[in-house]
Amino acid sequence: MPLDITSIDPWVIIISSLAVFLVALSKSGLIGSLSFVGVPLLSIVMPVTEAVGIMLPVLLSMDAIGLMAYRREIHWPNLKILLPGAITGIVLGWIFFAFISEGMVRLMVGTVTVLFCLDEWLPLRKTLSGLPPSRPWGWFWGNVAGFTSFVSHTGGPPFQIFMLPQRLKPTLYAGTTVIFFAVVNTTKLIPYAFLGQLSVSNLAKSALLIPVAIFGMVLGVYLVRRISTELFYKMAYILAFMLALKLLYDGILSFL
Repeated sequence: MPLDITSIDPWVIIISSLAVFLVALSKSGLIGSLSFVGVPLLSIVMPVTEAVGIMLPVLLSMDAIGLMAYRREIHWPNLKILLPGAITGIVLGWIFFAFISEGMVRLMVGTVTVLFCLDEWLPLRKTLSGLPPSRPWGWFWGNVAGFTSFVSHTGGPPFQIFMLPQRLKPTLYAGTTVIFFAVVNTTKLIPYAFLGQLSVSNLAKSALLIPVAIFGMVLGVYLVRRISTELFYKMAYILAFMLALKLLYDGILSFL
């Protein structure tokens, strides 16, 4: 039976559209550090487990646009280091999915988001800049990215902890990011289907959000070399930090 859009709370539509739009801008390379805001924003109006299922097809539509835009800008040595660890992380996420409660997911998403915001604001990453790619370090962060991407689509922070210090050309960084998450998201289709995350209801909601995703990606690719995003970064990180604190609060409450 088709989804009746008139039965959906308007706030759900507004928040969901905002979340998808921000993630699309991020995946376009315009605000590349903020792809992790999607699930935290969606979790305001729906359970985290539902948000994760709805976002996967939307993310795949963004990956398709990104692949067309950046298909010639890829750093293969990094992908060869990161992807084996990421696949392992996805498998671990699948294995432990039954043991992970919604409260635990909220704590994980909140913790990763807080740490990444602190990593942006504190000087640690600057002291690590210029180091060559490390295979053990890359496998570790690829593993973490695969695991957190599986449970909550928050693979961006651990991926960037490994990638950003290398100071790649922006388009090369964006293309490598697109390929990495296209592989990760495609791999997640199999376990998500087995776990019931791709239900008819979730897929119908995803279909409603895909036009927003495409618009955000196309706009982001167009603007990536045309506008300054410094102020937007500052505001968005504050928003992400506040959302992370809310998730941590809700996650802690679930265990009390």
